[in-house]
Amino acid sequence: MTAARPQVPFFPPDLFAADRGLMLDLLQRIGRAPEQRFVLGEHTRRLEELLRERYGAADVVACGSGTSALTLVLGALGIGAGDEVVVPALGCAPLAACVTGVGAVPVFADVDPHTLTVDPCQVERRITVRTAAVMPAHLFSAMADMPRFVDLARRRGVRLVEDSAVAQGAVLDGRPAGLWGEAGVYSFVQVKSFGMPGEGGAVVTRDADLGRRVRMLRNHGQDGHRRFVHHLVGHNSRFDEIQAAFQCRRLAGLSARLRRRTAIAEHYTEQLAPLAAYGVRTPPPGREGGCPYVYTVLAERRNRLARHLRRHGVDSHVYYPLPLPHQPAFAPYTAPGDRWPHAERAARHMLSLPLYPHLTDGQVNRVVAAVKDFVRH
Repeated sequence: MTAARPQVPFFPPDLFAADRGLMLDLLQRIGRAPEQRFVLGEHTRRLEELLRERYGAADVVACGSGTSALTLVLGALGIGAGDEVVVPALGCAPLAACVTGVGAVPVFADVDPHTLTVDPCQVERRITVRTAAVMPAHLFSAMADMPRFVDLARRRGVRLVEDSAVAQGAVLDGRPAGLWGEAGVYSFVQVKSFGMPGEGGAVVTRDADLGRRVRMLRNHGQDGHRRFVHHLVGHNSRFDEIQAAFQCRRLAGLSARLRRRTAIAEHYTEQLAPLAAYGVRTPPPGREGGCPYVYTVLAERRNRLARHLRRHGVDSHVYYPLPLPHQPAFAPYTAPGDRWPHAERAARHMLSLPLYPHLTDGQVNRVVAAVKDFVRH
């Protein structure tokens, strides 16, 4: 019945089509500039300045990716061998891989069954004398309960690192995502809210000294003033000048894109929340602490719903089909018999619907209609 109808793709094939001319112009101008500066130049400095002003941070350090940004934060905090870092059991691999990358041990805590972000009570249960930091992560369309994590870190004397990679532009209690812990990170990979056609990310912090250490670590331990003097054993996580110029130009439109994402997410929730009685549960409603990056429902018949949507011309996507402690790479860091029931259940039922700014109203309504049609059959 739907073979002739156009698809509603999950990943938009024309994501940067409107910016093609801008990118080609930047390639020409920066590529032919006499200084031949392709990393960590004036455009990167300008992007960092714009983001500092926008979010009220003490420092913003542009990095090669959100993953490397997280690694640099852990390194700048001195976390390493012999330390433990409590991370969510549900989420992307870098949550645990960055911890192992600095020589520390990831300890997995279960998530809240509704928000799917890590549960502060479960995190506190996992804290031991070896715990150096806790690292909550915002997930899909909800921020973690950062006020409780601030209190928890203070009471237990551990560092607080905020994985805010998916939550740029989100605000909770008047404070932007990324500025609740000692440092946070943003990711600029193409499908993120401030995505670009390539890899990139940033560290954001209210601690200028921490920002200075991250800045050295991203460039082989150099301080940016004297080349070939290495104060720290660092990394290569330098930001691309063409991408920095591209992001500087696109930053002005970020608020409008976030508003469109929010409007789509709110429409999904308004229309689909009544389907909870039929085994399709929407994310928490409301804008406070909301980050409309990916719209994920919990469906009792997840695979059947995905097939139904596909037949009706709507693409969907399953993120994180295994909790992190069930991944072969991270299983060695778990104890026999340990369980994370909410993360395990979520991994079986999560299904993400299309959510990006240039979805038309017609496409959004088509997604809604297809999900409603599923519960009627």
